[in-house]
Amino acid sequence: MHAVEAVAIARRFGTVQALAGVDLVVREGEFFGLLGPNGAGKTTLISILAGLTRADSGTARILGHDVVADYRAARRALGVVPQELVFDPFFTVRETLRIQSGYFGLRHNDAWIDELLHHLDLATKADANMRSLSGGMKRRVLVGQALVHKPPVIVLDEPTAGVDVELRRDMWALVRQLREARVTIILTTHYIDEAEEMADRIGVIHKGELIVVEEKAALMKKLGKKQLTLHLLEPLAEIPVGLSDWRLALKGNGMDLEYTFDAHEERTGIPALLRRLDELGVEFKDLQTQESSLEDIFVSLVSERA
Repeated sequence: MHAVEAVAIARRFGTVQALAGVDLVVREGEFFGLLGPNGAGKTTLISILAGLTRADSGTARILGHDVVADYRAARRALGVVPQELVFDPFFTVRETLRIQSGYFGLRHNDAWIDELLHHLDLATKADANMRSLSGGMKRRVLVGQALVHKPPVIVLDEPTAGVDVELRRDMWALVRQLREARVTIILTTHYIDEAEEMADRIGVIHKGELIVVEEKAALMKKLGKKQLTLHLLEPLAEIPVGLSDWRLALKGNGMDLEYTFDAHEERTGIPALLRRLDELGVEFKDLQTQESSLEDIFVSLVSERA
């Protein structure tokens, strides 16, 4: 059984095609990073999974439960941390979490609520009114609300947007614990380094279409680039004749020779280049390598389809 399954999901808002037949499977226990620029359709897809928006066509299931036909079971299996700070100003932090527990029929949930308050560093604010909290503290409560019924599937929709470094650190410590407990996690974020560090698989959505879904390591190997920079002993006025087989560029007033290559070329391209440079009498004093980040790959994918 899949944790999340979306089949041919389409949704239009007026003249805007927010989703155009999205197919997605998220496996149980995996950490899935869903990336895309603003307006790509990420939040619309999450809203459909959460039952907050109806798809025009297609089906969506959470742990096998149809989000429309079996919405009670589907919603109980899912916890969502939304982008927006939505809260009732008339309740305390603890009351807010107790009320959320009540939505799912959990009457004796105080032990877990206390644990959440501890992990989210909210224990000292448990009896504080929601409207008295800072923006970062309110976001912590949203995380608590998403986790209060112990859902097996969690969606983090831009969870660290606009929060301080301390909250980001605490939140990811909690997320790592959930991951170790084999909770399925779907993350949307503009901080692509977070997805690069945590995700097992990556999906890229653009203009309502899912353009890539792949294991993170395979994606970075297939689409990533590497760069070898040779710091030369003597400057070159131009790239020597006979080096046309390599993608080379001169930088730093002719003192740096850059070779950009695909990962699969590493074993064949670099040794042959170094041999050829030796034959041509081009000497270097140092070298360094650099490889594409997930952010580089994401920008490249989106730019190609702009």
